[in-house]
Amino acid sequence: MTLATFTPPITPSIGMTDKPEVNVTRADFGDGYSQAMPNGLNHVRRVVTLRWNMLALDEAQAIIAFFKAHRGVDPFYYRIPREPAPLKWTCEDWPSSRGTGGYTSIEATLRQSFDLRS
Repeated sequence: MTLATFTPPITPSIGMTDKPEVNVTRADFGDGYSQAMPNGLNHVRRVVTLRWNMLALDEAQAIIAFFKAHRGVDPFYYRIPREPAPLKWTCEDWPSSRGTGGYTSIEATLRQSFDLRS
């Protein structure tokens, strides 16, 4: 099965957050000494938060429908704006809010996926 590519109706608003998630195993010993090592092959994962402000109802529904269809567990491809190639992501969190004038805002947190499916 080929993975879907997320193509939102408009590009995200300015202000993306890009925070690495590092998974290490640490052993603490006496006198303040500790030893750390990577936990797994892909122990550094990107976590980005994208925002869409002032979305029309149909734009917001398209984004939310895509994330709902992927259930927070099914990976998809997405190319972050200004980056050369798409990466594989999952999205478990996409809160939305309605503002004045009937516009909707969405903030989605994408976690880099190392799932073997392609």
